[in-house]
Amino acid sequence: MHIFQHPPVWTALRPCRFKHQSYVFVFFLFQTVRHGFPYQPTCLAFDPVQKILAIGSRTGGIRILGRPGVDCYSQHESGAAVLQLQFLINEGALVTACADDTLHLWNLRQRRPAILHSLKFNRERITFCHLPFQSKWLYVGTERVESSNIHKCSIINDNLMMTTTLLIGFESGTVVQWDLRAKKVDFRIYYDEAIHSVSWHHEGKQFMCSHSDGSLTMWNLRNTARPIQITYPHGKILKDGRKESCKPILKVEYKTSRNSEPYVIFSGGLSYDKSGGRRPTLTIMHGKAITVLEMDHPIVEFLVLCDTPYSNEVQDPYAVVVLLEKDFIVVDLTQSNFPIFENPYPMDIHESPVTCTAYFAECPPDIIPILYSIGAKQKKTGYSHKEWPVSGGTWTLGSQTYPEIIMLYKLKTSKVFEKPKAGEGRAGELVEEDPYAVQMVSWCPHSRLFCVVGISSHVILYRFSKHDANTQIVSLEVRLQSDSEDVISPSETENNPCFSDPSSHSPQPPGSPGSGTQDSLPCLKVKNRPVRMPPGYQAELVVQLQWVDGEPPQQITSLDINSAYGLLAFGNCNGLTVVDFLQKTILMCMGTLDLYGAADPYQRLTRSPRKNRQSTSGRGTPTPCVPHTHTHTHIHTNSSESRENSFSRSRSSSVSSIDRDTKESVTTLQFGESYGRKGNALPTACLWVGTSLGVVLLLPISIPTEEEERMEEPITMGPSGTVLMLKGSVLRFAFLDCGGALIQSPYEVWRDPNGPEDPDRPRRRKLVNFSPSSSQEACSDGHLAVVCSEKQAKVILMPTQAVLFTHNITESSFLLRADVVSVCNSVCLACFCANGHIMTLSLPSLRPLMDINYLPLTDLRIARTFVFTNGGQALYLSSPTEIQRLTYSQEMTDNLQDMLGELFTPIETPEAQNKGFLKGFFGGNAQTFDREELFGEAAAGKASRSLAQHIPGPMGLENMKAAAGGVVGDLARARIALDQRGERLGELEERTALMMNSAETFSTHAHQVMLKHKDKKWYQL
Repeated sequence: MHIFQHPPVWTALRPCRFKHQSYVFVFFLFQTVRHGFPYQPTCLAFDPVQKILAIGSRTGGIRILGRPGVDCYSQHESGAAVLQLQFLINEGALVTACADDTLHLWNLRQRRPAILHSLKFNRERITFCHLPFQSKWLYVGTERVESSNIHKCSIINDNLMMTTTLLIGFESGTVVQWDLRAKKVDFRIYYDEAIHSVSWHHEGKQFMCSHSDGSLTMWNLRNTARPIQITYPHGKILKDGRKESCKPILKVEYKTSRNSEPYVIFSGGLSYDKSGGRRPTLTIMHGKAITVLEMDHPIVEFLVLCDTPYSNEVQDPYAVVVLLEKDFIVVDLTQSNFPIFENPYPMDIHESPVTCTAYFAECPPDIIPILYSIGAKQKKTGYSHKEWPVSGGTWTLGSQTYPEIIMLYKLKTSKVFEKPKAGEGRAGELVEEDPYAVQMVSWCPHSRLFCVVGISSHVILYRFSKHDANTQIVSLEVRLQSDSEDVISPSETENNPCFSDPSSHSPQPPGSPGSGTQDSLPCLKVKNRPVRMPPGYQAELVVQLQWVDGEPPQQITSLDINSAYGLLAFGNCNGLTVVDFLQKTILMCMGTLDLYGAADPYQRLTRSPRKNRQSTSGRGTPTPCVPHTHTHTHIHTNSSESRENSFSRSRSSSVSSIDRDTKESVTTLQFGESYGRKGNALPTACLWVGTSLGVVLLLPISIPTEEEERMEEPITMGPSGTVLMLKGSVLRFAFLDCGGALIQSPYEVWRDPNGPEDPDRPRRRKLVNFSPSSSQEACSDGHLAVVCSEKQAKVILMPTQAVLFTHNITESSFLLRADVVSVCNSVCLACFCANGHIMTLSLPSLRPLMDINYLPLTDLRIARTFVFTNGGQALYLSSPTEIQRLTYSQEMTDNLQDMLGELFTPIETPEAQNKGFLKGFFGGNAQTFDREELFGEAAAGKASRSLAQHIPGPMGLENMKAAAGGVVGDLARARIALDQRGERLGELEERTALMMNSAETFSTHAHQVMLKHKDKKWYQL
């Protein structure tokens, strides 16, 4: 934890009226909540009393789920795969067995689970664990090598009625029942096929096994020589008398029911002929009915949920939890059609691969309900009407909803385009993955405008409406491409009238490389007919980059949209495009080098156009070259001319290498109110442009003020020169007023484009402008511009463009993400570095506040998805299926305990059913014994230290109990204990009265029988 006293240190180059304040920054980096589906799951466990569920993963993670809002993630420090999970039912503890042959005991009686202690096995490998209900002894199966033979224990299960015996299964197919008291084998079963699982009948006299040949066998303890029943649920007898070959049944559950036939539920077992092209299945056999449920992904494990925690009672199953490799479903067994429950957790984040993220805090309060109401109509139907069965834990709904994440709305960009036919379109040549994949997004919550950049070099603009519409999508096509070769093919100008030349050669056939007809096409084809769009986000405009000279368009690298200006800007390594989406025209399409004009900081020479071609780069909208239903704008920049002639001999080698070997990309864009030139007295609309060479450019914009003029008169804009230069690629712009507060970009208040119009009150645009001079006594002080690059951050004063503060953030690495955010009623610069460091800098003084080595860049996914937001929050995609949220604010960390849910709730364990006198007399009751007599030190002695090593947890047991406590928890437990004590006393009084009545009745009947037979002889009885 870093605590810095941050005095206001300002060294302005000229006197400015800035507001000063003293404040204390307190930063503490802390992982908070993880959302999504557990990546690479391995095992599953359920507490039937607490009704919480745990999922283990291959990366050593544990996810514990309860009711919505009760969601906890913990991680083993070793990172070893979790092989098995075992709840200590209704005791607030969990046992994990990991692939590094270590057992861990977790305490769940606190909001953040922690390990109490661990046991590391030294000689043998852990293969299976079994923990009987209400037992403190854990049975551990291991793998041991003896005489070149491997004995691997794969099944351990205690007899439900005779707890002195264990049923042990081995991978070889042998099953042994071991008498714990006598320490001997009761019987052995040798079967031809390997045994994968065992499930007992609740009476403890029969058990069912699943085998590798797709068969199920039923065994009776009276005769273990052979099974009493062999079934092949999915295997048929062929014509030649042979049975079909079936896949293994990996797990079977045999559950009884009071009011119906027993359930036999298993995974796998399909015949190889049927399963060749079929998906993984779960089979439910209920009486004579067999139901096969097909799954979208392979089954990792499943559990049958029952009403009672006692395995020696009638089970009455009500649901099946199925853990798949990439999904998690719960099947309702109480309905004949076996519907699934609607999952309240957002576990379908990875439904399509996540490619980018955007994080918005403090959104308008009306946007979330409207998105939720419209998004609810997109959900599937046919779910079970019963409540979600995993309902454990407690979480108070209130103002703090931090642990919860709700899927509000889904949008598919592919619906904007025509489905490409076989051999048609060039999107497949551009990318090997989905041509509709999203690369970046820009969203204005106030105006509800949404802009998407696709991997096929296209930009889609969406407007939000609560009404459906039937509209035509406007399409604009832009030719923004650099030449990579000096050689010009003869066909380059033939089919392009705008670039025609009298000396041009004859054209090549259409479709050949360099053909103008093919080069004029974009990667995807927009639907050219009216499209019906449901309520929600509706596509209004599509801008696509075209192919040029047989080369695909370059990827778009930057994007920004402003609803108040009605402008959309995007750039790539070739140049910048600005679109007026109100007039549906291209406002500017200019190469990166042309943005400098005569003020090129690298003094690069202007290159002459290529032969037989004219450059059309510049301001305004060029005339379309060929008639087309869409609007075309063509620009060609020559960035790779001949090495010998492109640079002056006197230029330095460093400048030459920059221009020769790299293209200067537009890396970031920002619309806002600023001063376009040094001499400006008032701020105007501007576009800030940052490039990959660390150059910051400023483009002032002239926009008509009247709404009628705005829709008809053209907008003018152009470069005004270089503002400043930084080390590395420019990543972020932000603007501060003279008091150090963040200035928001102007926006238009949302209005429904398809709503009914009032003829008496015509709809007009309502703009909200945050001008730097609006909150100041005088506008002459200007405002501050914060610019951050991969290596450096600077704060400059506008309009003088004087650099006030400079900070070199890193020398040996580079930044992946930088955001200007509000934390603790102040503003700071948050940075994520490629070496794993998370840093914060004060604004405007750029003083270091925090530098913590958090997460090294091990995957490009992290670099692509890491993002900061206001309130000291951040998130990134920790795996292909999970989102990790974290906080770097001490205030958020202190309040986190009140935001998270409780995993453990004090609940009385249900009492076992009374079997009755006759059933108990004839051996129906379970035979219990004290395991302490067998396994305690008095009987078995001390365990060998060389067998396993005990490792204490990070906190002792007493500390864990203290951490789990609290005034609220103690009061709740005391109240429940008093209620339970009162109920037990009441039950005791009732039982005493019943016993007295029964005794009196029995005495009366006995006396009557004695009087009746008192004087009779024995032969008269």
